[in-house]
Amino acid sequence: MSASDTIRNRTWDQLQVGETATVERVCAVQDLILFAHVSGNTNPLMLPTQEEARAAVPAMAPSLWVGSLVSAVLGNILPGAGTVYRAQSFRFPSRVHVGDRLVATVKCVAKRERPLAVFETTVATADGRVVCEGTAEVEAPLTSVSTARRTLPQIIVDQHDHFAKLMAAAAHLPPLKTAVVCPDDRNSIGGVAMSAKGGLITPILIGDEGAIRRAAADQGVDLSGFPVVAEKDHRAAAAKAVAMVRAGEAGAIMKGNVHSDELLAQVVKKDGGLRGPRRISHCFVLDVPTLDHLLFVSDAAINISPDLTTKVDIVQNAIDLAQACGLPKPRVGVLSAVETVNVAIPSTLDAAVLSKMADRGQIKGAVVDGPLAMDNAIDLEAAQTKGIGSLVAGRADILIVPNLEAGNMLAKELTFVARAEAAGLVLGASAPVMLTSRADDARARMASCALALLYEHFRREGAPAGARPARRLAS
Repeated sequence: MSASDTIRNRTWDQLQVGETATVERVCAVQDLILFAHVSGNTNPLMLPTQEEARAAVPAMAPSLWVGSLVSAVLGNILPGAGTVYRAQSFRFPSRVHVGDRLVATVKCVAKRERPLAVFETTVATADGRVVCEGTAEVEAPLTSVSTARRTLPQIIVDQHDHFAKLMAAAAHLPPLKTAVVCPDDRNSIGGVAMSAKGGLITPILIGDEGAIRRAAADQGVDLSGFPVVAEKDHRAAAAKAVAMVRAGEAGAIMKGNVHSDELLAQVVKKDGGLRGPRRISHCFVLDVPTLDHLLFVSDAAINISPDLTTKVDIVQNAIDLAQACGLPKPRVGVLSAVETVNVAIPSTLDAAVLSKMADRGQIKGAVVDGPLAMDNAIDLEAAQTKGIGSLVAGRADILIVPNLEAGNMLAKELTFVARAEAAGLVLGASAPVMLTSRADDARARMASCALALLYEHFRREGAPAGARPARRLAS
């Protein structure tokens, strides 16, 4: 370890009156959010909303956060390791805002009875404006210590809200008449109410009318504007929703408090279902705190062990959804356990074929590459470390999983471990089907409604919402 990697403290005996030390820091939005978490101070003057953070509104920093910079100088540099506070006074003649570059300075002004020392403390902006001043009394260390310069572990603060952008884009479209199957619990009826209020859907409620009305009453939801179709049996309610779509009485289906299998069995029926020209698949759309873009994961809910032909449709369905959400040329990473073709691992062979099919235009609208392992599909540094040269590696927007088990575990790990928000949509059917987990909250269901509206618009117009529709050539 070099000298530049270590910091040596100043013991009380070594300390000289007049010695100074400084630390520089730029005030960031993340500092304010973390300080609010640690202190519990949620004063709106000092805790920017997500909208303000994205718009770079210069929120005011809490005064004690500014003062805490003084402790960084005392504890790290002068006197350094082993210093213990006795007392600190502060005065704040001016305010700090996000983006201000600050210089915290301490100056030894007196040595008292061993081990006490007194420091003049100041925090000023880069242009010399004093924002904090005071006096610190500390116990200086008595033993000389060299410590390694420490890099604190990364803390993830989610400052993105990609679902809000989707909802805003979908809100410009006419609401989608939606048959909602068994919305008789808190999350599903709340999602219906929120989505209807946001102008995304016009709901038709199908299920046990008493249970639906009790759930609505518990959540304070007014059902006076929503038609209710009474059907106590879950399977019959799902069949009724499919029949309404086939008859043109609804344009989409939304899952409520019903098992996915019961709903999907009606959707995928050969006779009387909603099958289209492609294989039906499911796509999770995740807002992951560590990513600055939406992540699409498919198929994690319908096709258990898809063959190559099915995977072609899974990939194309996911590409269409990503384009509907505003990605003109999404990057598709086809996942396996390794990033090289291995004849003993069939998913690597499928991935290589899918990649070549995209090169030859058999899969359209995206850049497709595989096989890729999860790390080098999503992390650029991991891809570079392994020497993978690819337009997709480290930058994937869409992840195609080898089978349902892998996809379901991946999506739920991101949701419950990485705290991602998840929405979901069934693709390839003759109408959108919002297939959310019964544990999903109202916001996740609203995001799924936005996906359905954007996807249906894309299928109808050939272009995402807000874009000019593709010119249709005369036959």
